[in-house]
Amino acid sequence: MATLNSSFISNQTLPFPSPTNLPSHSRALRRRQLVPIRMSLPDNSNSNSSTDPITSLTRLLWGRALPPQPLISAVRSTWSATWLLMMRQLAPSSSSGSYSRPPGLFPSVPSLYHSSPQTPNATNSLHLYVGLPCPWAHRTLIVRALKNLEAHLPVSVAAPGSDGSWEFHSGPTDGSVLVAGPDKANRKKNLREVYRMRRGGYDGRSTVPMLWDVKRKEVVCNESYGIIEFLNSGFAAGSGPDLCPVQLRGEIERWNQVIYPAVNNGVYRCGFAQSQEAYDTAVNELFTTLDKLESHLSTNQYLCGDTLTLSDVCLFTTLIRFDLVYNVLFKCTKRKIIEYPNLYAYTRDIYQMPKVAETCNFEAIMDGYYRTLFPLNPGGIQPIMPLVCQYESLSKPHGREVLSLKSKQLQLSPP
Repeated sequence: MATLNSSFISNQTLPFPSPTNLPSHSRALRRRQLVPIRMSLPDNSNSNSSTDPITSLTRLLWGRALPPQPLISAVRSTWSATWLLMMRQLAPSSSSGSYSRPPGLFPSVPSLYHSSPQTPNATNSLHLYVGLPCPWAHRTLIVRALKNLEAHLPVSVAAPGSDGSWEFHSGPTDGSVLVAGPDKANRKKNLREVYRMRRGGYDGRSTVPMLWDVKRKEVVCNESYGIIEFLNSGFAAGSGPDLCPVQLRGEIERWNQVIYPAVNNGVYRCGFAQSQEAYDTAVNELFTTLDKLESHLSTNQYLCGDTLTLSDVCLFTTLIRFDLVYNVLFKCTKRKIIEYPNLYAYTRDIYQMPKVAETCNFEAIMDGYYRTLFPLNPGGIQPIMPLVCQYESLSKPHGREVLSLKSKQLQLSPP
């Protein structure tokens, strides 16, 4: 895209097409657009802001000059202390300031819930709680969709509240569209109330995703990988591809050991770092790993070759949010995913699979990060969505099918 320099903008009239055959309202609009654009600072001398009480007070104290240095230093010290206090509560860290994700208290699904032809009703009482901004919850929605479990596993979608907790919205929702709505299982106002329904109570973090037993009033699992493993193999009614084939389990586990610390959790280690040293370590590990993934995906359609696996699902939910929020808000600024040709095509490949796009709500993702993570974005201003993250860009042909082994064999076979 061509770039206009400042001198051109300030001294020239921008060119527009000839008005010939344009309707009258378009010609009038064009005449307004032909007014030369000049760069200048606004004159606020008669602005209504002069009547604002705070502005009036600051003018009275130090006129139009910057605030005095002692005040700036006091505010800076107060804000830094407050920020550190909030971050330590939001994102627990080590002594070096490195983010340490708290483990889920219910890491796996008990065996009694695994259904089989002999116990087909073992999963009948299960209900899934998710939040659309959350990449960990997004994993479960994708596997639920790929395994065609929508009719067998109902879901309630929560949204971030003003205090960062997960809340439910009142009113009916279209069951075919994933949007925040009411608690369909327990009719509670927020997820904290659901957690506290379990026997013995609960005083931990009320996180998503969370698998709930409606009959027993019990948390079944609140660890995303434990849930997607269960959704892949624990439902007798499930169909669709096997995302964790026996012959690939070792390779899947090896990829998980690479992806989780450096990429999935790596972006959070960048965004939630509470020291420069912690950030530098996290961001270097993140982009070193992305470089390795870019190289690997230049010759492999998916992480484990031709087969889409749980590892791909886990990587995808981070990649699809990267240019949207992590690049800016979490300071993952060295490169964007669109600057990695193979990673970006890989992301489009998975996005275009049947029913995956329907699990991606980009407006909810941006709102959940930019408006909820107050310590990282105190003003709450939400940037415009990048074009590369919109449906039209993500729906462009990816061409990655040529990397499959079957395709390679066809190309090598004689005519």
